[in-house]
Amino acid sequence: MSVSFAGLGVALATPFGRSGDVDEPALRRLVGRQVDGGVDVLVPCGTTGEAATMSEAEQLRVVGIALEESKGRAFVLAGAGSNDTKVAIARSRKMAEAGAHGILSVGPYYNKPTPEGFFRHFTAVAEASPVPVILYNVPSRTGSNIDAKTLLRLAAHPNIVGVKEASGSMAQQMEILRERPKGFLFLSGDDAVTLPLMALGAEGVISVAGNEVPGEMKSLVASAAAGDFKKAREIHERLLPLMNLNFVESSPVPLKCALALLGICEEVLRLPLWPATAATRESMRHVLKDLGLLS
Repeated sequence: MSVSFAGLGVALATPFGRSGDVDEPALRRLVGRQVDGGVDVLVPCGTTGEAATMSEAEQLRVVGIALEESKGRAFVLAGAGSNDTKVAIARSRKMAEAGAHGILSVGPYYNKPTPEGFFRHFTAVAEASPVPVILYNVPSRTGSNIDAKTLLRLAAHPNIVGVKEASGSMAQQMEILRERPKGFLFLSGDDAVTLPLMALGAEGVISVAGNEVPGEMKSLVASAAAGDFKKAREIHERLLPLMNLNFVESSPVPLKCALALLGICEEVLRLPLWPATAATRESMRHVLKDLGLLS
């Protein structure tokens, strides 16, 4: 089976029960809803999944459930990053052993590496990983940006197959799209700019909104990939209020609020995250009603 991470990837939320443990039945419901909606790639244990406050055993269990419930209908790209290169290597190997088809490796946070530090970190991870690596650039979370020149250097590595780009810089993203080697995947890391980036040649998105509206996000991505930008634009405009609201507080706070309103899981987050404000909850209820997801 040829592995591809193009199309609609969904950065899965991790449902927690009132006890604080992973809510496995809710996670199975969430994953089933994704694959029924046509999602191409499941991305557990990332920022949206609150991986920073999960134990290694919990992360491996979540990846195992994603594999079990998807039943081969979607690829699993497991979050396995760390700001400690040795830890990132060990996590990558364990996720591959668990059955993940690839790993998503975030830029080291807090340390603020130099470009050469980024290059050597990701090269070490890629050379140790038994499965393909997708880089994740999200400076709003990590505190440092993987610049285009460094990213393009890394793109030459045979086991680094793509990037989830969430720098927020259209200039940087266009440079990567223009200069990347053939076959190197460019995935939007921000729902709201998926359509313009796909118009410039990106192959898809790793989406937060896909948790809530997997079928519509799949249609948006598929329409853009097919060159039907009229249909893609209509879906984009319909979903834009939800895309924006998902980030009005730190993600996945608004998302967990939405999933609770939809009856998929409890609105439980792990500290230091805290449930949404009353204003955000009311806005989310209104947006979900407008989308026909709540009566």
